[in-house]
Amino acid sequence: MRRVVIPGGSGGLGQLLARHFHENGDHVTVLSRRPRPAPWAGIWWNGRDPAAWMDAIDGADIVINLAGRSVDCRYTPENRREIWNSRVDSTRALSRAIAAAARKPALWINASTATIYRHSLDRPMDETTGELGGAEPGVPLTWKFSTDVAKAWEGAFFDAPAPETRKIAIRSAIVMIPGAGWLGKLSGLTRWGLAGTEGPGTQFMSWIHAADFTRAIEFLIARKDLDGPVNVCSPNPLPNREFLRLLRHAFGVRMAPPLPEWALRLGSVLLRTEAELILKSRRVVPGRLLEAGFRFAYPDWEMAAHDLAGRTGVPGNRIAASRIGKVSTGS
Repeated sequence: MRRVVIPGGSGGLGQLLARHFHENGDHVTVLSRRPRPAPWAGIWWNGRDPAAWMDAIDGADIVINLAGRSVDCRYTPENRREIWNSRVDSTRALSRAIAAAARKPALWINASTATIYRHSLDRPMDETTGELGGAEPGVPLTWKFSTDVAKAWEGAFFDAPAPETRKIAIRSAIVMIPGAGWLGKLSGLTRWGLAGTEGPGTQFMSWIHAADFTRAIEFLIARKDLDGPVNVCSPNPLPNREFLRLLRHAFGVRMAPPLPEWALRLGSVLLRTEAELILKSRRVVPGRLLEAGFRFAYPDWEMAAHDLAGRTGVPGNRIAASRIGKVSTGS
């Protein structure tokens, strides 16, 4: 039985992993600002100050840090500070806890993001040849904030001295979890016939099925030769127009009106979010996972979309409905 600690594990992604490890018989502890009843242990932390949560780090086998304020908000000065500090401060707090632990974790996985790469329409971005974002010609300067956060986040992680602990930063794309997170919101829009092409429709969408996300995490745990940044995403990103067309088909919706860029920008203000989340092209591919031999259960969006639609209760779309439980790690 492994001891797994998941800081920031109260969100959809954290609950996905906590449930996965718990059902595999591991001892799971979630660190959260708002602990709630669950089949696994929950401890309060604020992602910054030393407290009782540090005892959970001492003796843990695996730490998977997912802490960070949601980016689904307006980037006001206050929200920018919270987005930045919640990521960097929690990473530094864990560094101090690991340094103080008598028995240090063998593996520390820290969340990062596929948004660290530049707006890319021309070619895919992998860990070796991908270009990190910044002030880019033809791209709104406000988009630089997201890549600056991602680079500071990874900087705090890789600068942390932890010679006895293997460290991996997962540059994750959007994880498609049935009924939760981004997919949960988009599923509702799709059912109402509102998931039309967004903006130009040429911007790429990087994604990963929830089943492949948990399998990739287990693969990284098992492969003790892997460390550093790892892209965790499907090998087949696709343009927004095609992505949404296949999603509508999976939900049995034939057509939806397109949303021009001006409407997206106006809507983002009304919905208290940022248009960048939709308009930035994230053409990210999992170079290191593929080189290491990881095989995806859902490499293509069409199959993944039908499976996910089936899991959200759409009749007639349960393609490979039992694959999550039957596909072995890394196979």
